This record gives sequence, structure tokens and C-alpha cells, in this order.
Amino acid sequence: MSLPPGFLDELRTRISLTHVVGRKVMWDNRKSNPGKGDMWAPCPFHHEKTASFHVDDQKGFYYCFGCHAKGDAIGFVRETENVEFMEAVRILATEAGMPMPERDPQAQAKADKRTQLTEVMEQAVQHFRLSLKTGAGAAARDYLERRGLDAATQDQFEIGFAPDGWQHLWDHLTGKGVAPDLIIDCGLARPSTKGGKPYDVFRNRIMFPIRDARGRCIAFGGRAMDPNDNAKYLNSPETELFDKSRTLYNYAPAREATGKGAPLIVAEGYMDVIALTQAGFGAAVAPLGTAITEPQLQLLWRVADEPIMALDGDRAGLAAAHRVIDLALPLLEAGKSLRFALMPEGKDPDDILRAEGKGAVQKLLESALPMVQLLWQRETEGRVFDSPERKAALDKVLREKIALIRDRSLQGHYGQAIKELRWQLFSPRRAPSGGGKSGKGGKGSWGKPDMAARPSTKQSLLATSRDGVQDHKREAVILAALIATPDICHDFETPLQEMECHDQLHAKLRDLLLRHAADGKSAVDAEINRAVGTDALENLMKLPHVAISTPVRHPGDVALARMTVAEELAKIAARRGLQAEIMDAAEDLMGLADEAVTWRLGQAAEARNRAVRSQQEDQAEYDLAENGARINRGEREEFDALLDKISFSKTRR
Repeated sequence: MSLPPGFLDELRTRISLTHVVGRKVMWDNRKSNPGKGDMWAPCPFHHEKTASFHVDDQKGFYYCFGCHAKGDAIGFVRETENVEFMEAVRILATEAGMPMPERDPQAQAKADKRTQLTEVMEQAVQHFRLSLKTGAGAAARDYLERRGLDAATQDQFEIGFAPDGWQHLWDHLTGKGVAPDLIIDCGLARPSTKGGKPYDVFRNRIMFPIRDARGRCIAFGGRAMDPNDNAKYLNSPETELFDKSRTLYNYAPAREATGKGAPLIVAEGYMDVIALTQAGFGAAVAPLGTAITEPQLQLLWRVADEPIMALDGDRAGLAAAHRVIDLALPLLEAGKSLRFALMPEGKDPDDILRAEGKGAVQKLLESALPMVQLLWQRETEGRVFDSPERKAALDKVLREKIALIRDRSLQGHYGQAIKELRWQLFSPRRAPSGGGKSGKGGKGSWGKPDMAARPSTKQSLLATSRDGVQDHKREAVILAALIATPDICHDFETPLQEMECHDQLHAKLRDLLLRHAADGKSAVDAEINRAVGTDALENLMKLPHVAISTPVRHPGDVALARMTVAEELAKIAARRGLQAEIMDAAEDLMGLADEAVTWRLGQAAEARNRAVRSQQEDQAEYDLAENGARINRGEREEFDALLDKISFSKTRR
């Protein structure tokens, strides 16, 4: 069976070789660079322990430096699944959502015709480029110079000019022996309705060749030189070569630049892409006069995990961003999303580059909004939510949008992000009690004189919540235990990295332990003394809750230190988990409260009470022996009473 022309190219465009190979191998995360599509793993074709199997996702090829196996996605499926070529194509087409074509006995003839069409398109590229350098192209050259496009950029993008005449290109191509039907099938000319010669589609326009992922010219875009022309920009009609919903301008060079670390930028037009590239943003693409489509989104995600939509800062640009959100939500996957760099009102990237330079665009790209933020802005900006009905309507719309996400885990994360934004918008904020004036004697709203708190008071533990004080004390015990016995640091590396230290000293000590614990206690002590000074370390160890802790009293006891650190870390995690649950349930109460929410609050409150009772029981029922063991106070009293009885009995004898 022969496949129709372009089918395999489309298939390779839609699938990711990393995804196909990833089902059979375990990637070496230390050696791989997912952002550049540069992946390494042990070879699936021969037994080895090192990662010598290389996948270049940008180029779509794999190669093993051990057994020299190489190929593309189709070849990989053939080798690993032990299937024939067409069956491998069928497997990948099903995965990509592409129906297999029916048997086509004329496929080879069509392939030959596509080759002929691309050859005609290349002749048109050369004709337009030469026309730009003639007298007829003088106005076009002046326009390009005013737009800041230097000669090197014009050559890079192969910019040309279509003279103002009905048959300039037609006469040139037919004079070269090109068949008339090929010119028409390329979309370069249209048949006359008046019985005359076919006429050129592009007239008096600056011409931008549009190339596919393999670098072949498949269409043109033309910018009108006549300001009164009805169509400022005109693209080729759809042909056997060109499907504008599946094509992005400058895609192949942008893919290469992204592989070298450049951010993928999606602009609105040719001039934006060219200006961005000339300014050093080499990975810029644009759709072709239409809104972003699903196939174009898949093309973008083949190249980058988070393309940046750099849309014009007008109402149309914002509307385009909103359409992209609705299109993208059902297609999102873990690690695949979009960010939005909205330009200032009435400006596009080209305007900003010419007026403010590269740095201004870089700042806009760095501050690009995640998609969830723009979704929230769309539903809330400029609206007032001063009634339960309006708040409920907002909740309904957002729930419907989040429900479009197919990935359940990602859906949950979006829901949590929306909850946090909702909390910020609707949570009640009490006015500062001493800031307002009542009109008498400069007193605040509570009738007391205004008194500014000292900085030291604001930062003291007494000014923080009780839970914050407890966490601070536990951090001190954890750090002291690890300083006394640094050999156990590697057991707690991850929770230590995630520990939110309450002051700079704790953070600095944690970082020093993580870096130098493996070097031994003497090295740890030396680094800490050098970094924070002996006084700071002595003050930490003298704190009452630290000085009485078992690991400090018995330095070097690995078992006791490990048990103490594990318990204190667990208490911090449990307390923060309870707090998060209570905040989450309280946020839900801002919406529609039901029995489930109140039950959650009751359970959270009871859990908190149990935690408090447990701590009180620890303090009330247990004493600490000299060897660090906990002794039940009641059992100890009974034991002491028994010893007294024995002693009394011996005395009487």
C-alpha cells in the first residue's frame, strides 16, 4: 500500500519521539535535557548499564553509541514491536489521531506532483527576490528600510516583491516552461472569469515565503503596498502543499533555536516574527492570519513545554488570547501549558523593539502570565461581585472551564490555584486598629492612642502566632541535633531542603549542613563558626528548649538524633497540613457551605485538638531519664513507691 504524499511528514510532525521511546526506556535525568529534547537512556536494543542511547526530539532521530542502532519513530516501533513498516505507521497514526488513508494506487503520481509543485514554488521565491532589487521594488525597499529590516535579515527570510501587474509571475514561469496547471495548483495564479489569461494572485505586495517543517516553500504571504488595498495581508490559498491551520511561519528555524535554549514566542504576524528574530529572539513563530488551531498548538508543544503567546496589546489581541485559552484547556497535560506576555495597549512586539529596545521585550517575556492567571483575569476583571448571586455565577463559570481539562491531576492543581485567587479577592480584611482617626485626640478606631510598634517587637516570636513559635523552636532543635550529629543529615536531605526556616540564621545553618555534612563533624563546625560566628552557635545551643534536647546532651548518638529529627519534622508537617486543611475548608465556606464542609472543619478541629492533647500528655505524663529515654511519670511513681515499701520492710527487719 502506498501512502498519500505528505502523510508521513504530518505523522512525524504530530508525534514526539521522546514520548514513543519513553515507553520502552528509563531516561537518565542527570544526562538528559528535556527542555532541548536531548534525551539519554540505556539502549533498549542491547544490555548495558550506561546511558549511550541518544534521542534528538527536535530532529526526530535516535542513535546508540554502543550498538549503533539508529532511526526515527517508525523505525523504533518496527524494532521494538517486531512489526512491518505499515503496521508501525498504523500504530503511530492511531496514537496521533490520524486516520489511515485508503489504498491509493496513484500515490506515487501524487508524490511526484508534490515534488513538481515545490520546485515551482522555489522558482517563484527567486523571481520575487529578484523583483525586489529592480526599479519596481524601490518603494518596497524603502518600506523595509523604514521598518528597520537590514539586508542580512531580508536575505535570511528571503523577502521579495510581487510587481503591480496582472501576469508578471505567470509570464515569468510559463516562459521558463512551467506547465500552467502547476502554477494554478500552487496557488500562484487564478483562472480568468472573462476568458483571458490566468492572473497573478499576488500583485504590488512585499512577499514572505512560508516554509514547512522540512524547509520547503509551500505558500506565500503578501503585504500590500497600496494603503487602500482591501486586504493588508494576503496568504496563499490552500493547496496540496499548504494547509494554513497546520502551518506556522518560521517554524523550522524556531525549532532549531529552541533546541539551543531560546524561548518559543508566538507573535501575530510576519513582521513581528522577523523583528523579534533580528533582535535576537530566534525562536519566534506566527499563525497565518487565523486564530491558533489545535494542530498548531501541538506543533508548538513539540518544540517547547511552555510557549509564550506575545499578542498585540489591543482588544483584538486580548480576544485572541482568550480564544487560545478555551482551545488549550482540553489539551493541557502535565508540563505542557502556555504563558501570555500581553503587550502594552496599542503596541505589538515590533513597536516595542523599535521604541524601547530588546530589554523591554525581555522584561515582558520574563513577566509572562501563566494561563490560569489570565483565565482568572478574563472572568473577574472589570466586574463587581457584591452579591451571592454574582459570586455563584463566577464559581459556575470557573468550574465549567476547569472541567474541560482532561488530566485529573492538572485539573486539581487548577482548582487549587483558582481557590487561592478567589480567597485573595473575597477574604475579609480587617482594617488596622490603630491606623484610622476617630476625630478626637488623634485616637484610632478603638479609642486608643496610635502607637507604632518597634521593629524588634514586630519581629519577635511573641508577636507571631503560637504555631509559628512552636515551629521556630522545633527548627532550632532539628538544627542543633544535626550539628551535634551531622552523620544523619543525608537521611533528611529532602525534608531539610523543603523546611521553611523562620529566620536567616536557621536558613543559613540548614544550607551549611546540606553542603558540608558529608565532610564530617569537624568540617561542619568549622564552616558554621566561619559563616555565623561562635557566638551565634553558642546562643543557639543555650536556648532552653535546645539545651535540654537529648541529641545536644548526647552528641554523636545517631539513633537518638535520628529519632528526634524525624519526630520534630513530622510535627511541623502535621501542623502545617492541619492549617492548610482548615484554610481550604474556610475558603469553601466563602462559596456554598454544606454538610461536607462543616464536617471537614469539625474533623480538622478535632485533629488539632488531638495534637494539642498529645503534646500536653507528653509533658504531663513523661519524664526524661539521664540516658534520654522517656519514662511514664505514673509508672515511675509506682516504681518509686514499690522501692519505698521494700526499703521500709528491710528497715523493720
